[in-house]
Amino acid sequence: MQDMLTIRSKGHVDFVGAGPGDPELLTLKALTAFEQADIVLHDRLISAPILDIAGKSADLFDVGKAGFGPSWKQSDIDALLVDYAQKGNRVVRLKSGDPTVFGRLDEEIEAVQSAGISWQLIPGITAASAAVASIGQSLTRRGRNSSVRFLTGHDMKGFADHDWAALARSGSVAAIYMGKKSARFIQGRLIMHGADRATPVTLIENASRPDQRILATTLDQLPTDLAAAEMNGPALTFFGLAPREAAQAVTEFNKELA
Repeated sequence: MQDMLTIRSKGHVDFVGAGPGDPELLTLKALTAFEQADIVLHDRLISAPILDIAGKSADLFDVGKAGFGPSWKQSDIDALLVDYAQKGNRVVRLKSGDPTVFGRLDEEIEAVQSAGISWQLIPGITAASAAVASIGQSLTRRGRNSSVRFLTGHDMKGFADHDWAALARSGSVAAIYMGKKSARFIQGRLIMHGADRATPVTLIENASRPDQRILATTLDQLPTDLAAAEMNGPALTFFGLAPREAAQAVTEFNKELA
């Protein structure tokens, strides 16, 4: 009991993964962190139902970042975390998906740790896991691929470069985060390195949420079909995977029930 009182008086930060958006996919540990929180600093892509849960006992503050748009500076987020915790608050830093996957986690941990503030990391279900479940596939398959690449479509410098030659090989599978705006760039790099234009590509918008949409296309048709789909929500791109027909049917059935 004394240890908990000490943590409370000094403040504490929980780095929490919100999962892909479906509140039923939150972990029990995340729910406990919400119940104990005074302040929740959350990303832009956290779903409204999860914010409703988190906001029952805490004040919510949006510190989200937007790709290629106006965003909070990372240094300002770091400073806010430290400031709230040093005032004795229990702070939840709520990140979409799993904070260890493209979540800018290290900078924030280092800022909190440097200030002598206690912290813990609570993982969440990453978008790739939720999205691949929605199309009835697995990220790896015996005889097809024994590894999967998690890539980002862009980084702080713009479109991100990768080992395109390795990815272009037959049977390769990649989960591409933040890949909508870089779709034509990715297509060009893969075709340049010999990828089959008929390779299946699947985009899942708003994975696990009631407004989830699935776009099944090919590498050759990717930019054209993506533009026609007018996807405005967060989307994850699978290179090398197509939806199973049964999974597509389940998705449509769930939409009818919503």
